[in-house]
Order: sequence, then C-alpha cells, then structure tokens
Amino acid sequence: MTIAQSLKTRPLREDLSFGCEVLDIDFPKASADERASIVSAFHQSGAVLLRGQQMTPDDLLAFVAMFGEAEGHTLQQYTLPGYPNIYILSNKVVDGRPIGAHNDGVGWHTDYSYKAEPVMSTMLYAVEVPAEGSDTLLADMCAAYKAMPAERQEALSKLQLHHSYAHFMATREYGRLELSDEIKAENPDVVHPLIRTHPADGRKALWVSTGTVVEVIGADDPQDLSLLDELVEFGTQDRFVYRHKWQVGDVLMWDNRCTLHTGTLYDEKKYDRLMQRLWVKGDRPY
Repeated sequence: MTIAQSLKTRPLREDLSFGCEVLDIDFPKASADERASIVSAFHQSGAVLLRGQQMTPDDLLAFVAMFGEAEGHTLQQYTLPGYPNIYILSNKVVDGRPIGAHNDGVGWHTDYSYKAEPVMSTMLYAVEVPAEGSDTLLADMCAAYKAMPAERQEALSKLQLHHSYAHFMATREYGRLELSDEIKAENPDVVHPLIRTHPADGRKALWVSTGTVVEVIGADDPQDLSLLDELVEFGTQDRFVYRHKWQVGDVLMWDNRCTLHTGTLYDEKKYDRLMQRLWVKGDRPY
C-alpha cells in the first residue's frame, strides 16, 4: 500500500523526497487503519508531521507505541511527572525552578548516538511555541550520501566514529554537567559506522552526529575531527534540509537512522517555549 492510497499527504518541502505532512487526521480519534498508514508513511519518507493535534500524555505514548517501544531518558530531571518516557523541553520557570531542559538539542546531531542502540525515532509535540525562532531543522542524510561520488562513499565506508557521552556532557555549549559514576557506568563509550545502513531497505546514510564524537577510527589522525566538520557541512546544505516552523499542536516524528537534526535559538526573555519529547527504541547501527 502506498502513502497516496491510504492517506492524504503533502511533502514537507516540495523539492525534497524526504518527509510528509499527514492531512485531515485527528490522531486520538484515528482508526486502526489510519494509524497503520501513518506508520507506513513514516517508514517510506523518513518523517511525518501532523498539525492541529490535541494530545494527552497517554495519546503521545499511544502514538510512539505504533512505531515500537518507548525509550527512557538518561537524565530524569525534566521528565513529566508520572510519565518517565516524556521529556520536557522548556525555558519556563515555576516556583523558582525550571520545568524542562533549556536549549537542549542545539547543534547538528542524532539522538542517543552515544548508546550501543541509538533511538530509532524522535517525536516532538508543541504545547507552547515562540512567535519567532525555535525552529527544528532535519537533514536528509540518505540524500547527502547519494550526492557523493562513488569513490568518496567507498572511502568513508571504511571509517568508524568513537562516541562518548561523558565527553558530550563535559563539553556541550548549553548546560554542561558533571556526571555521577553511576551514570558514566551506564553509558560507556561506543563505536558506530560513519556510513549507516537502514535496516528497512538497505539504503545508506551519512551518519555523522556531532558533540559525542571523540575520534574517527580508520583516519590517518583519529583525533582530528575536521573531517567530521566537513561532512556535517556537506550534509546540512539547504538542498538536503527541511526547516520546521512550529505551531501549537504540531506532532513531528523523524527517523534518526537517516537524519541529522538541530534546534535553533529564540528570544527566551520575550517568549515561552514548551515541548514534549518522546523516543522509540532502536537497534545497533551497521
């Protein structure tokens, strides 16, 4: 069954084959067939957007359950009370305490790249949205890989990336954090391929998440990360990127196995932002 036969959709961006917006669906009232079609659209296109949704926490969990098992969060400080798999992204302060992670996700990356089994997908639900700024950008890394010469693809396929959560938390620009020995033990360093194969259909993706990488294994100088910077710059050219401008009620889910994403800044003194994030468990990259 194709997307066109089952759902009314439109491309996220007319000149990209990546991602689609699902139209005329009220998810909490959607039928089993409609829900199955949303999953199909996601796997075919790499991302799905539903606008104008009114989602309870249980609705959000039901949405991600269509795709797999919800993934927990390394840090539990900002999870929704009673819902440990729903993480709050916000600049709001209530009773003198922040209610969510602030400026989380700024910088091109893929979620949980420091895990042996990174999350398959990320979903964001917009509760409060700034009038300007706070966009989310998605880069189609399969398209970026396809745009490379064959000899470049071959050379990169021999390289691996050494990811470190401890390094990421000690060096990130927003919210550096000293980790407990327990957290460090639960998140040992991992090695993943630089070119990732999608398990659904074998398509290849340039998989170069930033922030967590400490060395490029197989390179002449593994500690020289300039190659990583070069590849991120290539893969995040405008021709590969969808920029999402948020509206209240948006549900956006993307496939981390074939994308990079980043948030953008906004005037946090002028605007409030409140998003809820959920993840779906993934598998080991190969």
